[in-house]
Amino acid sequence: MLDLSLQKLLGLLLTWSCRPFGVAYGLDNGLALVPPMGWMPFERFRCMTDCARFPRDCISESLIRRTADLLVSEGYAAAGYQYLIIDDCWMEASRDDATHELVPSLDRFPSGMSVLGDYIHFLGLKFGLYHDVGERTCMFRGPGAARHFELDAQTFASWGVDYVKMDGCFASEEDLDRGYPAFGMAMNRTGRPMVYSCSWPFYKPKPDYSLIALHCNLWRFAVDVEDSFTSVTNILSHYASKQDVLTAHAGPGRWNDLDMLVLGNFRLSYDASRLQLAIWSVLAAPLIMTNDLESVRPEIKKLLQNRDIIAIDQDPLGKPGKMVLVDRNIQVWVRSVTPVSDFGTNSFAVAFVNQGGFGPCPLCPQTFEVPLFRLGLNSRMGYYVIVSILWFAK
Repeated sequence: MLDLSLQKLLGLLLTWSCRPFGVAYGLDNGLALVPPMGWMPFERFRCMTDCARFPRDCISESLIRRTADLLVSEGYAAAGYQYLIIDDCWMEASRDDATHELVPSLDRFPSGMSVLGDYIHFLGLKFGLYHDVGERTCMFRGPGAARHFELDAQTFASWGVDYVKMDGCFASEEDLDRGYPAFGMAMNRTGRPMVYSCSWPFYKPKPDYSLIALHCNLWRFAVDVEDSFTSVTNILSHYASKQDVLTAHAGPGRWNDLDMLVLGNFRLSYDASRLQLAIWSVLAAPLIMTNDLESVRPEIKKLLQNRDIIAIDQDPLGKPGKMVLVDRNIQVWVRSVTPVSDFGTNSFAVAFVNQGGFGPCPLCPQTFEVPLFRLGLNSRMGYYVIVSILWFAK
């Protein structure tokens, strides 16, 4: 039985009442009405499986339990980071000979995924797992879902999984277009609500976002993020080049995924960290951290738990922002947010991004003046500024 509010349940019933019985057209799981928030290990811990040499950093039950504890004890869960998602490299290389079910690494996850999921749930968190729609996972460590959609969806449901990240390695375009919808429908048929994160558009030269938005709660469309300012800005540039089509298909239950937050690792400055969190929030992107929560610096921890910025990301209007202006080294990004006035006009979150490189003095403060109408802010009543921040890239 889906754990949905009455309002969401009625919405689902009304949606399904117009469709032929026995036919499933889309995901319709009522989940991810705001962008998911959580933690995932991949960019920080990669596919480290050598627990003998690196016991603290290997992808293991120990790492996941430690992170679950820290999400709660360090205040991240209270700030909204609720999904603990295990990425690639958690599986044995082969399925069970008798049942053909997926098998967690016997050495690194000795208690099994059901017990680990119970522990995550006991702490009030939600449990996510990685899978691949093709023949094998991207890091070659485990079997993909090909030819086992129903079995794997049922296995995940039996383990108490709340979130599935579905990659697209070792699959043809035909396999992608068939497999992503089919696995989503298999998830629906389990009766367990599971957020569906797809990498579908990344593997397509010309993604059909109307189709993808029908079947996925969120979707990766750009390359993997890396722990660098250049990587972050490259993803932003890619978003800006496709922002019209990306924003047209995103909203409550359907989000553009810009990949993980790399705040708290090694190479982002404090100001670059502020930039990533701010722009991810203005774009209504999922906020999925990838870091070692034991070693996050205090100022970065405070930033990651900034309730004002998180509120922008989680705004219930669900309207992703856009880059509306570029003037020399300054970008301006704008997002419609609540509250909505008595006259029906909404508020806006505005981020000014200094890309650096200002010739006379690259790091000096600058004055930037722009009429509000150039940003699409046309209210004749004017605007009340709650917070005004210049986000520096360097």
